[in-house]
Amino acid sequence: MLTLRMMKTFRLVAQTGSFAAAAERAALTQAAVSLQMRGLEDAVGQRLFDRRGRQITLTRQGRELFPRIEQILALTADLTASPLDAMQGPVTIGAVVSVIGALSLVVAELKTAHPGLDVRLTSARSDELTDLVEQGEVDIAAVVARADDARPDGLVWTPLYTEPMVMVVNREVWDATPDANPQSVLDEHAFLRFDRRVRTGLVVEQALRAAKLTVTEYLELNSIETIVALVRKNVGVSVLPLLHRGDWQADPLLRIVPIAEPPLLRTVGMIHREHDSRTRDITAAIVGMLHDV
Repeated sequence: MLTLRMMKTFRLVAQTGSFAAAAERAALTQAAVSLQMRGLEDAVGQRLFDRRGRQITLTRQGRELFPRIEQILALTADLTASPLDAMQGPVTIGAVVSVIGALSLVVAELKTAHPGLDVRLTSARSDELTDLVEQGEVDIAAVVARADDARPDGLVWTPLYTEPMVMVVNREVWDATPDANPQSVLDEHAFLRFDRRVRTGLVVEQALRAAKLTVTEYLELNSIETIVALVRKNVGVSVLPLLHRGDWQADPLLRIVPIAEPPLLRTVGMIHREHDSRTRDITAAIVGMLHDV
């Protein structure tokens, strides 16, 4: 007989590619996982796994069954969850590094309002976080939107805020440049570029092209705050998103300069799995708190 427990274990095996890893995550013995999976194969009348040593892969029938089981489990979760359940128990929330500061303040407020939530915050790149949400390793993530707005099927996107792309320059540099404008500063000073391999780096490149700015490359880094620290030290200038809840404009060592009107924007939003009502409710609470502040 097909059971929910079998389906949950099947999902873990499919995600981890290993009976041993699935057993560890489900707090079962490996023998119990093997027994459940044999029972599942008997119940559906199909071979679901290719077993090659310790590595487990899904057969064609297993791959076809996986999304149907995901849907059944999601619907079951919807039926059994109450409104209070969403704000209790463990939840893993991810964010890109440049967003986690603002997000952590809201999550702390959420935790105060709902002490039954056991929140774990983690950071990674947007593409990595998207994969982790798809795989069920992370429940909700704050990520930078792709330039083409594409998202994997099965994920829900909720916009959080936008940030204008601006030039960040040492204030003394700007004040000492006659008839200062973005291109004249870039002509005389080294450019500190954000990592082109990630989404924010692609937005930086789009902003430079849209503003028709040319740069003299000096360093490429994957930390916005490190770049800003170097600008303070007059190592170079940069084009970056003006971080939400950032304090750059009040910094006496920095000058924040628009590079286009209207500005090109970096968009930040939350993603969660489509049929997960619990993460939908937590996402709605985070968005509401962020906009109320």
